[in-house]
Amino acid sequence: MQPSVQGEPDRAVTQLLIDWKSGQKEALDLLVPLVYQELRRLADHYLRDERAAATLQPTVLVHEAYLRLVGQNLPDWESRAHFFGVAAHLMRQILVDQARRRQSAKRGSGAEKVSIEEAVSFSPARGRDIEELDDALTALAAFDERKAKVIELRFFGGFDLEETAKALNISTATVVREQRMAEAWLHREMARTQGSGA
Repeated sequence: MQPSVQGEPDRAVTQLLIDWKSGQKEALDLLVPLVYQELRRLADHYLRDERAAATLQPTVLVHEAYLRLVGQNLPDWESRAHFFGVAAHLMRQILVDQARRRQSAKRGSGAEKVSIEEAVSFSPARGRDIEELDDALTALAAFDERKAKVIELRFFGGFDLEETAKALNISTATVVREQRMAEAWLHREMARTQGSGA
């Protein structure tokens, strides 16, 4: 993945995020055009499965994430990568919420259990899978937040190794190691919950 905002614009985004946090509402008006295409790319990444796109369009996902971003207590933005990490997390939550609503309407439908390899494809159309993966990621974050963040940024956010390393202030070798360990843990956790019928 190549970031759509680099160099000087990268610093401009970071400065606008700082200005927005400090209460300068006009900074948000200047920020939106700079980040919209990247948010749209994130949404496209989430909704790459055609069946999911039939129920939720990328523009709707971007707008919902935007509304949640401006409607919350703003974090202390550290960088452009931090902003997109928060946006990726919000998009994940929106998709999980939608999947849970769909699944609650279909309780008892005999949803098929899948492996972590299938779930890590992050196909939002597979609502039950994304719910189970979200539950496992939440459990992982409870005792190792960095490993959960690596998975979230790499798979939900579409960040490459270098972007993930920069966002988390770690080396790319550490990203690779953390991702491997996190995937193994998620695989075991999902197999355990599937085996217990949870």
